[in-house]
Amino acid sequence: MTPADTTIQGILESEPFRRALATLAAEHDRMVQDIITLTEIESPSFQEAKRAQAWRDMAAAHGLEDIEIDAEGNVTGLRRGAGNGRLICVAAHLDTVFPPGTDVTVRREGTKLFAPGVGDDTRSLSVLLAWLRALDAAGITTRDDILFVADVGEEGPGDLRGMRHLFQKGRYKDRISAFLTVDSPDMDHIAIGGVGSKRYRATFSGPGGHSYGAFGLVNPMFAMADAIGRLGRIAVPARPKTTYSASVTGGGTSINSIPNSVWTEFDLRSESPGELDRLEQQFLVLVDAAANAENALRSTRSGKITVALTRIGDRPAGQTRESESLVQYARAAIEAQGFQPRFEYSSTDANIPMSLGIPAIKIGSGGSGGRAHSLEEWIDVEPDASLRGMAAGLATILAVAGVV
Repeated sequence: MTPADTTIQGILESEPFRRALATLAAEHDRMVQDIITLTEIESPSFQEAKRAQAWRDMAAAHGLEDIEIDAEGNVTGLRRGAGNGRLICVAAHLDTVFPPGTDVTVRREGTKLFAPGVGDDTRSLSVLLAWLRALDAAGITTRDDILFVADVGEEGPGDLRGMRHLFQKGRYKDRISAFLTVDSPDMDHIAIGGVGSKRYRATFSGPGGHSYGAFGLVNPMFAMADAIGRLGRIAVPARPKTTYSASVTGGGTSINSIPNSVWTEFDLRSESPGELDRLEQQFLVLVDAAANAENALRSTRSGKITVALTRIGDRPAGQTRESESLVQYARAAIEAQGFQPRFEYSSTDANIPMSLGIPAIKIGSGGSGGRAHSLEEWIDVEPDASLRGMAAGLATILAVAGVV
């Protein structure tokens, strides 16, 4: 048995933790109702304010101090420890991938809840509230202060803006010693690595013209297609896993016109900061090469192909060592509840602290779910699996923050 296993076993067998677990069980239905209430508040990236206010009001009833909505829209609140300890951050994100107007009404079938965003990450927001109630009811005091955060901008276009603010500009930016984000129900994976990404929109422009009458002029569509093809021929390593994609495209005027302007959005990713930088440099070179090749191949008498690059996403890569006590506490706590966790790389709020050298992980909220990011997203709130997951997460927090 490792030191982490011993610590977790001691927490699980303690009377205060048993009281906390009893509260989680007794208030399970309340937690489920919190999920439904929050899910049915639309919360697209950049439009999280209404849900943030609702979560802030819910959290305010649980004795958090200094609870506020910061300049970026994150809700933050402190559960103070015994004093002179560190600051541990526990977070879940407010935003979903679904646009305004999406029907977010929750449909219940037995123990399953169906709705867009119900598992990613609304369940986790409700679990944070359940943990607060359990800690208060059990009278547990930690050594370290715990900062609870419901953050904005985790999903794609948000580009981790909530976490950037928290760690770079917020009032707690220089105090956080360890970080846990609770994201998705899955208890079988612990993210200890952050997949970095660089995202670009490349806009190819040219003189345009009639597809028949101006035939022979440079065509930005051909240049863009050439750039996509060049990217597709780049060899990238399988380990550390590195990927690329030409993902969204548009532009043009009509079927019988050479377009004046076309664009494509590109996604570049890697587990390794070095490999990501290397791939980005290759991408930047090939985009210019494709424009130059089109200008050399066809007539530029009415103008040349130009290309404008706009960076639309930049998530840093990072890693937390397996040997970190935070990682080992999470592993031990999750295993103690009968799960078989595996370490993985993912793209979550934990990327930001990882990139700054702060120990950080992503864990699940408990239960099960599926079809994330789809209109048929679902979670199962069957009490036993839910409680085992919540118990594992709470034990991890207490091991990291210390129990007085």
